[in-house]
Amino acid sequence: MLQRHTRAVCAAMAATGALLLTGLSGTASAGTAASSAPPPHGPTAAQTLRTADTSAAVLHAMRRDLGLDRAQAERRLANEAEAGATAGRLRGALGAGYAGAWVRGAESDTLTVATTDAADVPAIEAGGARAVVVDRSLAALDAAKARLDRAAPHTSTLDAPVWYVDVPTNTVVVEAVRPAAARHLLAAAGVDGDLVRLRKTAERPRPVYDLRGGEAYYYINGSSRCSIGFPITHGTQQGFATAGHCGRAGSSTTGSNQVAQGTFQASVFPGNDMAWVAANSNWTATPYVNQGGQNVQVTGSTVATVGSSVCRSGSTTGWHCGTVQQLNTSVTYQEGTVSGVTRTSVCAEPGDSGGSFLSGSQAQGVTSGGTGNCSTGGTTYFQPVNPILSSYGLTLRTTTGGPGEPGPGNPGGTWSAGAVYQAGATVTYSGAGYRCLQGHQAQPGWEPPNAPALWQRL
Repeated sequence: MLQRHTRAVCAAMAATGALLLTGLSGTASAGTAASSAPPPHGPTAAQTLRTADTSAAVLHAMRRDLGLDRAQAERRLANEAEAGATAGRLRGALGAGYAGAWVRGAESDTLTVATTDAADVPAIEAGGARAVVVDRSLAALDAAKARLDRAAPHTSTLDAPVWYVDVPTNTVVVEAVRPAAARHLLAAAGVDGDLVRLRKTAERPRPVYDLRGGEAYYYINGSSRCSIGFPITHGTQQGFATAGHCGRAGSSTTGSNQVAQGTFQASVFPGNDMAWVAANSNWTATPYVNQGGQNVQVTGSTVATVGSSVCRSGSTTGWHCGTVQQLNTSVTYQEGTVSGVTRTSVCAEPGDSGGSFLSGSQAQGVTSGGTGNCSTGGTTYFQPVNPILSSYGLTLRTTTGGPGEPGPGNPGGTWSAGAVYQAGATVTYSGAGYRCLQGHQAQPGWEPPNAPALWQRL
């Protein structure tokens, strides 16, 4: 694991080109930004997911990094929001034959849904998507990748550091510095080579280091730096989620102003790259991510589809945008393998670790590691935020609900505000059954009848 030491940072960067990523801190004096309440009949797909309260700063970063003007960026976010809901509905309808979905085009205006059954093509096209018939279901690809994940702790994967399910090619991809290392991993996992596509790479990912998302915080006696991911609450306790490689349980932190801030309560790395810090009474968790001194609102945590735009905030490089390349990726650092991260085309540099990834106004994850820099470009991986929330019982701070704020009375049912739901999960609410279309943390105002972009009535 790479650590950022403030007194040696210039020499370290010059000597090693080490890639470190940072986060944001939220103080009691953090400014506020205007917010819009959800419409009385529930948010539409576009409003609920990634266009709601999207700031000018996010749109500017998308214009710079993705080559879009404002209108194109807004259309892209709206299209991605609708694509996620459509893909979720089709996933439930196709069942075992579902083989993944992705968006393409400058404005993400083409949604493709894959299936193993040609008989599903009319239903996919009727749903507004392009249909592709493939050989393997998403469940089969996920199972093959899971076997690689189980074999990795017992096999050297430093020369085969990355593997993921690639839905557009209907394969599991293994990226390797030495192809022999990839073949060794496949043999150890007992994975059929026909399922796998090998890709030669020279990249060796590393963790990136250095209560408003994207701002710096310090640890190890103030000599190392990371970034705040997303402010959260744990009951009445306020704090933030960040990367696990930034600190261990019991480690203390100070804010970007060098004022005592909090203590790591739990941390996992490698395996996953997740942690949370409980802040002291001098710090207040806000529902914002920092963008050059401006507040970018966080309104939820709906998972973005492959191909969707995503932006990152870090204390070294600020805002940069790119696209989601693959979900469910495994990457090997010197310290070990981290699984379940998302691979992106967003760049990052030393000091950005732990920082916030957003798609529109939706929290996606915290920066884990990667390769390259923001001059020449690179690849960055983030730990999805929803698993952090569910693992530690945290509630994301959003502009749609306060800390620990309960939802309206539930007239019977299993749906619960604050719970994290994955696509395909089923709940009951007011006597009716619903299926989750897109992974998210439930919030007051997003009850199943009010959020058709997130829930489908059964």
